[in-house]
Amino acid sequence: MGPALLATVLLSASPAGSALPSVLSLPSVVISTEPRSGDTAVDPTMREIKVTFSKDMMTDRMWSFVQLSKEAFPVTRGEPHFTNRRTIVLPVELAPGKAYAIWLNQGRFDHFRDADGLPAVPYLLVFETSKTPK
Repeated sequence: MGPALLATVLLSASPAGSALPSVLSLPSVVISTEPRSGDTAVDPTMREIKVTFSKDMMTDRMWSFVQLSKEAFPVTRGEPHFTNRRTIVLPVELAPGKAYAIWLNQGRFDHFRDADGLPAVPYLLVFETSKTPK
């Protein structure tokens, strides 16, 4: 895609009369997770899931870890808590040889919000634990 076509695509995707999108004007996105999404050999002794967003977030009990299914959601061992304005930790207990899927924001559950109150883009974290600890 050439620069002119790319600019046309970006402009047509922007609301009428608005400036080009920027990191500040667009919703926050997940930029990293521990474990990484798609990992198929997560140590089942891992005790925390960490999620880092692209922007500063509202941190006062503002989160939405959403079940894809009860069976695929980890056992939680405490309240989620932000370690800084961009990273949240969910204390968990994982089982060996199991697949997990956790939505971060989904549908009406959209409490992960940036400091301006804009909901973060939904993200599906999917991983599997190994059958034995590493």
